[in-house]
Amino acid sequence: MSQLSIDDIRVLCDAHSKPLELHFQYGTAGFRTLGNTLDSVLFRVGILAGLRSKRLDGKTIGVMVTASHNPEADNGVKLVDPRGEMLEAAWETHATVLANASTTDDFLHALDLFVRNVKIDLSKPSRVVYARDTRPSGVALISSLEDGLKAIGAEARDAGVTTTPILHYLVKAINTKGTKESYGDDSEDGYFKKLSDSFKKLVAGRPKITPLVIDCANGVGAPIAAKLVEYLGESIPLILENTSITTLGALNNACGADFVKTMQKLPPSLVEVLKPGQRACSLDGDADRLMYYYLDDRGYFSMLDGDKIAALVAAFIVDLVKLAGLESTIKVGVVQTAYANGASTRYLAKRLPVKCVPTGVKHLHHAAEHYNIGVYFEANGHGTVLFSPQAQETLANHEPSTPAQSTALNHLVNLTHLINQTVGDALSDMLLVEVVLAHKSYTGVEWNSLYADLPNRLVKVVVSDRNAFRTEDAERRLISPSGLQAKIDELVRRYDGGRSFVRPSGTEDVVRVYAEAILKTQADELAFRVAGLVYDEAGGDPSRRPKEFL
Repeated sequence: MSQLSIDDIRVLCDAHSKPLELHFQYGTAGFRTLGNTLDSVLFRVGILAGLRSKRLDGKTIGVMVTASHNPEADNGVKLVDPRGEMLEAAWETHATVLANASTTDDFLHALDLFVRNVKIDLSKPSRVVYARDTRPSGVALISSLEDGLKAIGAEARDAGVTTTPILHYLVKAINTKGTKESYGDDSEDGYFKKLSDSFKKLVAGRPKITPLVIDCANGVGAPIAAKLVEYLGESIPLILENTSITTLGALNNACGADFVKTMQKLPPSLVEVLKPGQRACSLDGDADRLMYYYLDDRGYFSMLDGDKIAALVAAFIVDLVKLAGLESTIKVGVVQTAYANGASTRYLAKRLPVKCVPTGVKHLHHAAEHYNIGVYFEANGHGTVLFSPQAQETLANHEPSTPAQSTALNHLVNLTHLINQTVGDALSDMLLVEVVLAHKSYTGVEWNSLYADLPNRLVKVVVSDRNAFRTEDAERRLISPSGLQAKIDELVRRYDGGRSFVRPSGTEDVVRVYAEAILKTQADELAFRVAGLVYDEAGGDPSRRPKEFL
């Protein structure tokens, strides 16, 4: 490592020593745990980000400090690759190895091996852009990150306090600047202009949009949504709630997309705000997840999750492609996981191809890239729409033969600008939903009536070894323990519209059981019967067997 200042790295590494008792794991969401334990990780991620940039000939890499929908005490960090996509999978392992080197000497040894094995030319330039959410621990963690960037000699750009999707946008915009693939101006202002200009074009001539209440989760979505309001002007009235970003303990506390999805009820802070007949949405802590809901005329709460968003958006895009005369050229598809409600899958499958993939954004994003236009949303509200380079070229060059085709074509082109194609983006997705509702003249009730969700239940089963459970068929069937899947199949056959699957958690020693059926009581019963099977099969202590397991 002759072109790195080992002495500088050693001094700074000593100042950011690793807690000996902790093990860190780079997963789908990057590193994520208690914020006060991550000092050494952030320093080392700074070095890794710099090396990633060098390995890619000086392309700009992104680093986002956030723990998304987790409680305020947690924090985390993840890297963003040059096209705004998630870090290449092989480098997740490298990140984990470097983060867990026990001492400075161990770290320097691991670093040397890594640079040699990955064949990094240390003379190459290194560029990194970084940002954080509003968590109190973020300030110190950014300082640790900056020490890592300094140690590796990276040219660093601080994007300040912003949302995860904006950081992804910036990375892609920086790396495509001055090329024919230019994604937009590489600034927050560029992001806001791109979204607001396309939104205004898409809703022009439509009836005036009624006010939308936004639960900002007391997170970074609050100041960013407030800026977006200025750019949108009178095109849509937005009412921002839960904007207390300086109140300790408020972040994601009884508010936000994860609260709404998990509890299936209004955030308490909106009970006095939302009126019967009004719709609202919740962002999560870093504004990459979106959950819609409304009160009907009688004041009853109904939730519109990622499955409902996918159904609304995919059907709209399919209609536009047909109206533009492009259905033989542009193929639209939807990607789901096994957690997608069976009713949504049936609704979509009548209209376009539907693919099921294992849980995790990287699986969804990768599969969506195989379509000309790929739509993916997880039930938790994280998702986006991808337009392939071929689809974008077709839209740019297609000659419409009628005014109706021309209008539909323009709508599709504007959608490519409105949608943040790098990652799930709650604010971009919110505007997308509002466009479709405006075009269809739908209220929340009409949107919700596209299909009726099958009642479902998700149950966690604590096991001693989650690795004993292995799956196939996009996590919908078990291949081990041997014989367990046949027993589950036998149970499922007893219930009308029954479906159930079992998959190990990626982060803790639990197995998750999902079940659905025509009736709520049957979905619950099926879930608890399968949970009981799993508990017994895993050798669970009969004296500690949860009483609800059947």
